[in-house]
Amino acid sequence: MIHSLAHAVAALEAAKDAGVSVTLLSPPDFAAYGGAGFFNAIVRRARAKVPAAKSEAVIDCGDAPGLALAALRAGAEAVRFGGRRVVREKIAAIAATHDAQFFTARPQALDLLNLDVANARETCLAWLVSHRGRS
Repeated sequence: MIHSLAHAVAALEAAKDAGVSVTLLSPPDFAAYGGAGFFNAIVRRARAKVPAAKSEAVIDCGDAPGLALAALRAGAEAVRFGGRRVVREKIAAIAATHDAQFFTARPQALDLLNLDVANARETCLAWLVSHRGRS
């Protein structure tokens, strides 16, 4: 889980080194306080710094359908929304029209929040290697 541009770059560098794809996952409910535009900008800048890395980016919209829809309008490639089932189904259908992935559960993730940025790449690399091939 990334909290900054430095975290995103570290995760992408580790993925490149490990030869795997990485999910750049926002913190829980990030769409409510950071916004999709800010998250997309972090992801774009990080990918520009590490263009050889393969990744997907998922913004967490909590249980707020309006935030999930706003994230899709802002160009999110994947959203995580955990609201009511009937609403999830509708947002999933809308996500499909945007060619975006839709998740109801948060994937397993390494949280980089309290990690020293200087060690983030090595920690990410070790985590990615140890989780290679897991769903």
